Amino acid sequence: MRTGLDMEEGKEGGTWLGISKKGKMAALTNYMQPKIDKNAKARGALVTNFLTSDLDSFSYLRKVALEGHLYNGFNLIAADLNTTKGDVICYYGNKGEPEPIFLNPGVYGLSNSLLDTPWKKLQYGKQLFTDVIKQSQDLTKEDLVKELIKVMNNQEPQLPDPAIEDQGKDYIRPILNKYAAVCVRGPGYGTRTNTVILVDAEGQVTFTERTMLDADINQWKTSTYQFKLQT
Repeated sequence: MRTGLDMEEGKEGGTWLGISKKGKMAALTNYMQPKIDKNAKARGALVTNFLTSDLDSFSYLRKVALEGHLYNGFNLIAADLNTTKGDVICYYGNKGEPEPIFLNPGVYGLSNSLLDTPWKKLQYGKQLFTDVIKQSQDLTKEDLVKELIKVMNNQEPQLPDPAIEDQGKDYIRPILNKYAAVCVRGPGYGTRTNTVILVDAEGQVTFTERTMLDADINQWKTSTYQFKLQT
């Protein structure tokens, strides 16, 4: 399963989030930077290449890191999910350390800066997420998905936030009050897809995606897919 297809001319077919039946999962975010190199390599292929690769997550990220300078800023999470051997999840950001790292079990937040950069909206989103997880044992799968989607659609600006302003420089200030929320809603720019991936102890995957239709914030389509990991 993959989401958020890149339709930019010359970069069609890339994606920002995906999971395969073999238990390979990857997610990518852009790193907010004032100047974009239009000749840089397409970042969306980083996810699809991992999903179709035979490399494990850490080896794949080490390979990506060797060419990290050829891309505009990005963060990449790669995971090998396995119900018998245990999950392995790794992270690499080309604006951070030169080597990928293994992630210990826990709650992490990733926006458009490095992993767990303490932007206020990131910290707020992690708290909202943690609150939902604490009650997850008492929720049906459907209600858990609904609560997580509700978290992703929180539009309360978390201001002031000098860290976002500093990284975004002057170009982010005009929309800072919109950008400083978990869910971004602005004229011509904002969140258009929410995705929740649940994997239970038996390897059953529930992939739920909520997508905006025709750039209309009042029209959304929700689709759910289920399959079992082949591990």
